Amino acid sequence: MLKLESSILLLEYGTNTWLLFDDESREAILVDPAAPSQAFLDRINKDSLKVKYIVNTHGHGDHIGGNPLFHNALHAPIAIHRLDAGMLVNNKKNLSEFMGTPLKGKSADILLDDGDILKLGCFEVKVMHTPGHTPGSICLLCGKYLISGDTLFELSIGRTDFPGGSHTMIINSIKSRLFTLPEDTIVFPGHGPATSIGLEKANNPFVR
Repeated sequence: MLKLESSILLLEYGTNTWLLFDDESREAILVDPAAPSQAFLDRINKDSLKVKYIVNTHGHGDHIGGNPLFHNALHAPIAIHRLDAGMLVNNKKNLSEFMGTPLKGKSADILLDDGDILKLGCFEVKVMHTPGHTPGSICLLCGKYLISGDTLFELSIGRTDFPGGSHTMIINSIKSRLFTLPEDTIVFPGHGPATSIGLEKANNPFVR
């Protein structure tokens, strides 16, 4: 059985960190570890989960701050789309310098591309390149679960006023990639509560 759990690891930005795992094999993917957290690490170890990948949906500082701690503790490779890889080690590009919390970043071990498949037990997790919030923003699709990063939120969309952002591209990503998914697909965003593709297609005021 596929399971997905969350924790808000960076309270001031309300960043969701997601843990997707196969209940049988205990293999897991840690998505967007926003900040170091010994408590969350203890939870992973208590549940005997084997984290195969640490995946960043994009390179902003509020989604990558926990990379070094979890990488060192879990010995899991860090994966990000190749267009955002430079943000991991450049605090101006990842905005942490301007947020007042400059990071000691860890470079990527795996560069992702659209259509890549990450194995999770008997499940497949598909990488969907959805540029707009950043050039290398991605979503992760596994069955009826979609981890959307900062591309799509409940009744909202990701900001596009940061360097590298594009309103035209994020709207195109949502309409051409995400809104073609089944309407009962559950969306787990980088901030805020879960939603669904059907709800967003019918009600999201930013995507018409």
